[in-house]
Amino acid sequence: MSNYLISISKNETLTDGIIHDPKSKLKIKAFDLLRARFKPSQGEVRFFVTAGSETLAFETQGYDKHRQLLVLQMISWYCIYLGLIEAQIHSSLPVHFV
Repeated sequence: MSNYLISISKNETLTDGIIHDPKSKLKIKAFDLLRARFKPSQGEVRFFVTAGSETLAFETQGYDKHRQLLVLQMISWYCIYLGLIEAQIHSSLPVHFV
């Protein structure tokens, strides 16, 4: 599995960072759905992660024909980084959260 970069501003928590892939230049923004409001952007790819009481949303920034597998690899890497070993990735917002 590749290593990626994470950027977090002073106003954000660890679960609200941006994952960067230096090779493809792809960026994925993470949102903690329990603490932040998430408004999907048109033309971007998004996934949702549930792990225990955590629910996160991930959305690409500047998505341009990147492989979906790369996006999923970056999300799973980030979940492992956060220690969310039991994380499940969903293509749509889980029903219990709606």
